[in-house]
Amino acid sequence: MKFAAYQNGSPDGRLVIVSKDQARAVDASAIAPDLLTALRNWQQAEPALRRLAESLEDGSASHVVAFDPARCLAPLPRAPQWLDGSAFLNHGRLMDVAFNKPPIPDFDAIPVMYQGASDDFLGPQAEVPFVTEADGIDFEGEFGVIVDDVPMAVSAEDAARRIRLLVQINDWSLRAVGAREVRTGFGFLQAKPSTSFAPIAVTPDEVGDAWRDGQLDMALHVQRNGERMGAASGREMAFSFPQLIAHAARTRRLTAGTIIGSGTVSNADRAAGSSCLAEVRAIEMIEHGEARTSFLRFGDEVTMQACFADGRPGPFGRIDQRVVRAADAGRPD
Repeated sequence: MKFAAYQNGSPDGRLVIVSKDQARAVDASAIAPDLLTALRNWQQAEPALRRLAESLEDGSASHVVAFDPARCLAPLPRAPQWLDGSAFLNHGRLMDVAFNKPPIPDFDAIPVMYQGASDDFLGPQAEVPFVTEADGIDFEGEFGVIVDDVPMAVSAEDAARRIRLLVQINDWSLRAVGAREVRTGFGFLQAKPSTSFAPIAVTPDEVGDAWRDGQLDMALHVQRNGERMGAASGREMAFSFPQLIAHAARTRRLTAGTIIGSGTVSNADRAAGSSCLAEVRAIEMIEHGEARTSFLRFGDEVTMQACFADGRPGPFGRIDQRVVRAADAGRPD
């Protein structure tokens, strides 16, 4: 199944089911008003949602409309928790270069994860406001999962059975602020603004063989102002999503609707490009002795779309966003 949240004036939006070809949608709010409610009542809601999805595909559903990503909030506009890992070792090693810091101890053995704000996620076409370019505005292309209730000290094997949905993410970062906050040893706060999501959340069966071993074997195509930044594969995660969930739940339970991020998708092969500008700059430091690529400027546009191995567009839809000065957010051009 494919789910989206249409704007309706409420914080959580209105739940709709999207067709497999992403061309049509049908209101699902009679079953659950929003996706968070559906997740909290998954055992009861899932059969009815699946029947509605099947009726959308076979043409028997009523009140079908054309799917419009411009009407979408994030699929889950707010969540109980947003926990973001750093499961791609290549990215972590390049960040050591970018921030001129020693490697994290046991980085390849114990997942790294931070807890970010989860009360104000951004939709796929929302303008993204920032205070100043001097903060080092950066995008980070990621994949993520949304889970059911997860007990404390869950095993990775059991954690795999708690995954309900897959999502595509842009985890915005402020690199100049992050460099300072890293040195405090107290975690990110100002360096992590509201996170953005592609319009559609999907059940794992929607991606077929691309979902295996708790990882997404899809390429995340990232562009800045129409220029290719990268198309790295999600297959090079050093820790699978079940392992990340088990790590997050080692000392506490997770409630339904918690989102776990993969961290920036990154591949050892330089030909795959990069899913964030900090990586681009780190590679330039290694190869040229200095960073040559600037962080984002006001007016820059960022596009992200996951694709299958054969080049077909993935099931999440696209992130198409523009960076704006905070005072200008929402103003017409």
